[in-house]
Amino acid sequence: MPPFPSLTKIWHTATYPAISPSKPSLSAAGKTVLVTGGEKGGGIGAGIARAFAVAGSTQIAILGRRQEVLAPTAKELENSFKDLKVLTCAAGVSKKDQVDAAFDLVAKEFGPIDVFVDNAGYMTTEPVTEMDSDGAWAVFETNMRGSIYTARAFARTARKDHAVVIDVSSIAAIMPPMPGGASYSASKLAATKIWEYFAAENPKYRVVSIQPGQIETEMTKNIGLNGADHADLPGHFSVWLASPEADFLHGKFVCANWDVEELMSRKEEFEKTDLATIRLAGLPSF
Repeated sequence: MPPFPSLTKIWHTATYPAISPSKPSLSAAGKTVLVTGGEKGGGIGAGIARAFAVAGSTQIAILGRRQEVLAPTAKELENSFKDLKVLTCAAGVSKKDQVDAAFDLVAKEFGPIDVFVDNAGYMTTEPVTEMDSDGAWAVFETNMRGSIYTARAFARTARKDHAVVIDVSSIAAIMPPMPGGASYSASKLAATKIWEYFAAENPKYRVVSIQPGQIETEMTKNIGLNGADHADLPGHFSVWLASPEADFLHGKFVCANWDVEELMSRKEEFEKTDLATIRLAGLPSF
């Protein structure tokens, strides 16, 4: 049984042929990719960067707060892929001037951005009655304010047609309350709604929010959560999302665990209804 409700009968915990970044139809050759939260070699962001390198991208930028952590990840990636150039951008996504400078640097060095992955995230756990307002707002600073600043910077530096945004959200944005998760859940819901509005206001881009799976990261370790899914899954799923096969998911919220062939079989339903969007349960579609 899947741990969460699913729109597909098949629930994946690891990669599979349909989303393999080696698949020719998913090629990222010639694409410039920018990933935030890309510091740690074993984290989701670095895994997404690696997946796009496997898919043929030779221009990948990783953004994170600490240059000393970004540099080893960049070196490891460049050593693994002969023609790959990795640009490191030390910036905090809650700092507008740093975000703008990072996106401008990517555009200067690599040209317009084809794929932007909004992966930076921050989490604390405390019940509402014990919540420190400064600590809770720090979660919003990264998760929501960061999405606002990166959305604005992306719109200014993206390739004008067919650029893609992948918002690495969380199932916490849409699931029933879990004790201690108020600030994280609320911030992720807010960020996902920011990207939903961005998608509606900018139909020339493709914007998709995802639950990346239950991946063990530095953030989840800090709160005692274990990973149930393979680290390759969100990266390979992101490569598929950036391909023409996923055009029909603009403005949607999907899980990396969902089977893409089943999703494609429901393409018309996704395009014509509010399936996989955040709405009030029981209320008819607008």
